Amino acid sequence: MTVIYHNPRCSKSRRTLELLTENNIQPTIINYLDTPPTKEELTHVLQLLGQQPPDIIRFGEKIANDLNLSVHDQREFNEWLEIMIKHPILIERPIVINENKAIMGRPPENVLKII
Repeated sequence: MTVIYHNPRCSKSRRTLELLTENNIQPTIINYLDTPPTKEELTHVLQLLGQQPPDIIRFGEKIANDLNLSVHDQREFNEWLEIMIKHPILIERPIVINENKAIMGRPPENVLKII
């Protein structure tokens, strides 16, 4: 099963979805802005990506500035997760999961590595 954490307003996310469908993959599409992932889902995604929460934060978003977030913050893992769930716009996109592998679709062609 393939899943894409998708933002239809993001050109990289749209192109990643196109690449999947061009390769005959019909992923489950999660519009994470409308349906933020749970702590368990985010933890699983991070494990598959082999990354920590700050690695998938969009620090350039206005809300990141408003919250005084920095890649150098010494926050606890769960605190980062709570911030991402409350403000899903902060989650980098798109993220694609295929079976037991995950990758960031930046650039979109990255997705070809796991399909």
